[in-house]
Amino acid sequence: MSAPHRASGSARTRTPDAGGGNLAGIATMVAGVFCLATMDALAKFLGASYPVLQLVFLRSAIALPLLLAIAWFSHGGLASLRTRRPWVHAARAVITALAIFSFYTALTFLPLAEVTAIAFAAPLIMTALARPLLGEQVGWRRWSAVLVGFLGVLIVVKPGTAAFQPAALIALAAALFYALMLMTARKFAASESAISLVVWSTAGAGVIAAATMPFAWTPVAAADGGWFLALGGLGAVTMLLLTRAFHLAPAAVIAPFDYTALIWALGYGWLIWAEVPGPTTWAGAAVIAGAGLYVTHRESRRKARG
Repeated sequence: MSAPHRASGSARTRTPDAGGGNLAGIATMVAGVFCLATMDALAKFLGASYPVLQLVFLRSAIALPLLLAIAWFSHGGLASLRTRRPWVHAARAVITALAIFSFYTALTFLPLAEVTAIAFAAPLIMTALARPLLGEQVGWRRWSAVLVGFLGVLIVVKPGTAAFQPAALIALAAALFYALMLMTARKFAASESAISLVVWSTAGAGVIAAATMPFAWTPVAAADGGWFLALGGLGAVTMLLLTRAFHLAPAAVIAPFDYTALIWALGYGWLIWAEVPGPTTWAGAAVIAGAGLYVTHRESRRKARG
């Protein structure tokens, strides 16, 4: 998932440190996106042998202790996890579980680069829903970019053609759920810390997936134990890197480097599964990325005007 930020969803609400440099922020963002793409590739690899819900459960179970350690050492202890809005975290846990489940499910049917390209629609969906759900004004320029971006999604998904695969709709659902994660993080950023939003959504998603384990558990082969540890560990590391990136540099500077995820997805897909995206995936991804970059540009100008 084009993630937290697929790992977090709350980093975008933070103010960059005054002393942070743009180059450091860009480097941290690229490292975080690389970890994110690696995690997605691992999920696709493991999803061929294990139920998706088991991946969701083990990713959360392994990442949670690491996130708690981050909260303890970097955010002033576990007091940073206190909340007066438990219902917010419960709702975000459900959304997070659905986002990860739908994204990983799509990976079992579609090439990694195609799912990644569709996931890039999340910021566009967020912009489209900003008015009805957040009460934010969206000007005609951003609306135009959203419509162009959705045209790019149609180019990738190819509805009404022989090449259409229903699993693409699952990837689009993942983008929708991820957009809702971003929106709830933005809405409640003033009252909830970034680390609490991440920890509680991760824990809640794990609990939801755990409820299905008596029916969906597949014994983990010894050779796969390390891959699962890497899957959960990368989830925590990705969150830390992406959150730090948005502290080091303004969002308008580093957000474009989120699209380097497509480069890593292309590389992993080709090396591991011999996946070579077709022309429509290339074209659609370019349209979606261009629209997303323009929305980021307009958003930064709107914030600069106050």
